[in-house]
Amino acid sequence: MIENLTGRFFPGGHIQESATKPAVIMAESGVMMSYQELDTFASQLARFFAQQGLKPGDHVAYCVENRLECLALQWGAHYAGLYYTFISTRLTGNEAAYIVENCDAKILVVTAQSAPNIMASVMSLAIPPNIISLDPISNCDLLSSRMASIDSSPLRGTLEGSEMLYSSGTTGKPKGVKPELSGQTLGNTSIIAGMLVRGFNASAQSVYLSPAPYYHAAPMKWCQGITALGGTVVLMEKFDPVGTLYSIEKYKVTHSQWVPTMFHRLLALSDSEKNQYDISSQQVAVHAAAPCPIPTKQAMIEWWGPIIFEYYSCTEAIGMTFTNSAAWLAHPGTVGQALLGTPHILDEDGNEQPANSDGVVYFSDGPRFTYHKDESKTDDAYNHQGWATVGDIGHLDEDGFLYLTDRKSNMIISGGVNVYPQETENILAVHPAVHDVAVIGIPHEDFGEQVCAFVQLEKHVTADDNMRSELSAYCRENLSAIKCPRHIEFRDSLPREPNGKLLKRLLKA
Repeated sequence: MIENLTGRFFPGGHIQESATKPAVIMAESGVMMSYQELDTFASQLARFFAQQGLKPGDHVAYCVENRLECLALQWGAHYAGLYYTFISTRLTGNEAAYIVENCDAKILVVTAQSAPNIMASVMSLAIPPNIISLDPISNCDLLSSRMASIDSSPLRGTLEGSEMLYSSGTTGKPKGVKPELSGQTLGNTSIIAGMLVRGFNASAQSVYLSPAPYYHAAPMKWCQGITALGGTVVLMEKFDPVGTLYSIEKYKVTHSQWVPTMFHRLLALSDSEKNQYDISSQQVAVHAAAPCPIPTKQAMIEWWGPIIFEYYSCTEAIGMTFTNSAAWLAHPGTVGQALLGTPHILDEDGNEQPANSDGVVYFSDGPRFTYHKDESKTDDAYNHQGWATVGDIGHLDEDGFLYLTDRKSNMIISGGVNVYPQETENILAVHPAVHDVAVIGIPHEDFGEQVCAFVQLEKHVTADDNMRSELSAYCRENLSAIKCPRHIEFRDSLPREPNGKLLKRLLKA
């Protein structure tokens, strides 16, 4: 199938047989964009970018919530041979402006929803981009008006563009990961599409549900991959547990991708809600982005069957591991075996560790990357052998299955003992009173640091000393005392990205 699709890995490659087929559908409203409409929009947008003086290798940025135009914006920049960055709509104006300036965006596309938060900060930059809106707003050109007179005939033979992703900034300012452009003509390469075919049996008949924000790496890449293959994307405006099950039934979803926090919310539904919808169309449900507690994943496999797949990777794409349900059940807690690159576990001195010994996870034989405008951080990610790391801690078992313990930056050193918060979080997360949890280290006069848990309780649970005692006792039943929180603080909510990543720097601050 891959060979037959060479040169067709883009929406226009499927027009002949699928012109009226939905390329993307908004789950809640049912509003759709056909393959003909997607190709026309992308061709027109690419010509508009060229009209504005942008050349292949230049950069555009989008600050757009989940809406019908997302894929068209992405493909338009791709058709034009540009780098494109989707910026989180949750960022402050200064945070968004930092990314716009760092990536050298010449054009920024906003919406009526995103513009009020970021316009002033972006316009105050030394060299502000040309700001264009998808919606009518004051002091901003409307994209549809600017594109109205532009040739909308199919655009073919141009060089491919590429996404430029930014790390989530969980430990500081986001870092841009800038790949090399393929140099191929439009439709000749799609790494994600190839992976979807080989690993998940995706095809033009696939219907892919995307419940996460489009500005995150996986939703953006996988939605593009599905439309490169000629399948249909069902894009949710935002994740909703009941709405998710409804959408699976309504659109006969075959493939989907999740983060563990979504699994928690789905499992929290009542039995009547879970059984109300026919979700038998599902063939593949993938999860990634954050650690999944073992009981949570076991419960999802029991409910949805052995269709749960998991992969581990990162924005830098230095390597990837993969596991299916059968392999995971035989190795509970694993994130799989190597699919891209070769994993190595090294101690602080750079020595390779034996099986089942924790250390820093490195990958060799994977793609090289650079942090945009930050040579020192790029150098820090590589060791003298040329192996790369993003600072995750974990171990390999005798069969080569990788297990993640935590991020190196999250490690707590209490009384000289290394404590990895993820282990404590995984225990507390499955307590029936806990809705969400984050564990960090806080200063302690004698031990240097002590374990502190920030807990968001379920709505019906009272936050008091009795609950603190219950959670402490629960931890001690399952973990050694050094790993249990000495301090538990209740919060109404925790600073978590929609992709499941905790912003622990905000808690520490």
